[in-house]
Amino acid sequence: MNPDLRLLHPYPFEKLAALKASATPPAHLKDIMLSIGEPKHQPPALVLETLVNNLDKLSNYPTTKGIAELRSSIRDWLIKRFQLNQDSLNADQHILPVNGTREALFAFAQAIVDRSKPNPIIISPNPFYQIYEGAAILSGATPYFVNCTQDNQFIPDFDAIPISVWKDSQLLFICSPGNPTGAVMSSAQLKKLIALADQYDFVIASDECYSELYVDESNPPVGLLQACAELGRNDFSRCVVFHSLSKRSNLPGLRSGFVAGDAKILEKFLLYRTYHGCAMPVPTQIASTAAWKDEQHVIANRQAYREKFDAVLSILSSVLTVERPDASFYLWPKTPIKDELFAQKLFAQQKVTVLPGSYLAREANGINPGEDYVRMALVAPLAECIEAAERIKLFVQGL
Repeated sequence: MNPDLRLLHPYPFEKLAALKASATPPAHLKDIMLSIGEPKHQPPALVLETLVNNLDKLSNYPTTKGIAELRSSIRDWLIKRFQLNQDSLNADQHILPVNGTREALFAFAQAIVDRSKPNPIIISPNPFYQIYEGAAILSGATPYFVNCTQDNQFIPDFDAIPISVWKDSQLLFICSPGNPTGAVMSSAQLKKLIALADQYDFVIASDECYSELYVDESNPPVGLLQACAELGRNDFSRCVVFHSLSKRSNLPGLRSGFVAGDAKILEKFLLYRTYHGCAMPVPTQIASTAAWKDEQHVIANRQAYREKFDAVLSILSSVLTVERPDASFYLWPKTPIKDELFAQKLFAQQKVTVLPGSYLAREANGINPGEDYVRMALVAPLAECIEAAERIKLFVQGL
């Protein structure tokens, strides 16, 4: 077996299950899960109908590169959403459909890391999506974590990274809007990273799967390709973005997303994926095409989350230190007791499940930046989110 498998940490939800195992919550209460970021809003009917109407296409082998219609719909969406130059984005060269961003983020590191060079490093925000860490370890690289704390508005402090680390870096994972904090990087911050990528010769992988869940309709989060366009960097050199329909369109089970950016990198990534055997089924591609073409369901989705944030924050703000995020569907409140104990006692007393923040981070520079926070995913229906907030308030008041 690959010896690096021994270096992988248990997944956060495995640790959460063990934490809850010793608790016996009140039997009369309904179990409310705020721990997993699995959207529960209704998927768009148009997409479901398109999927059902094309099930006969399951008789066809899909190509790894995907159908032209899907790549074209993604191209049109990217140009409109991120104000890209139409002439700079080629659907054949700059876009690659993937089976959700989770598998693509992992696979990307395997394709990027050059193990012939000594001490390859992959930089990651901390807290982070655990796929970044696993991808780094199994690619033969060393993960280097950059803390995201309240002091830096939950944006990684890239100025704190030593030059020696930058020199050995081959890949930088960023997540904007961030998981779990919802913090959004500015265009200036992204441009600074692009300059560093040029200086030290590494690739930026920008996980933007929460980019369509934002507060202000007039101020959507900026993306990495958008920063490239503002710089006139129309080849998107060293820059690759990852997007998904899971959060944007409430289609986590469709396993549909895409990678876009540097054509030279994607050419090699396509070669890797061809051998990897991860082509998206044709009915899924056709349904995804319909999803990327429709924006009305996305606008309605954002409004539904705003209503939940309004309701939940009005209840919790008097008992917890918590703020509305710039984007995403998470709350990241500070806990009055240790985060693990908070989550365990909350479940035991109120049958509400939240995720300890320390499970989403690693100790770096002497601290675990997720410690004494919990992640709450406002994915349940509005009424359930309100009930959960009322129970959490009652629990905190009893501490």
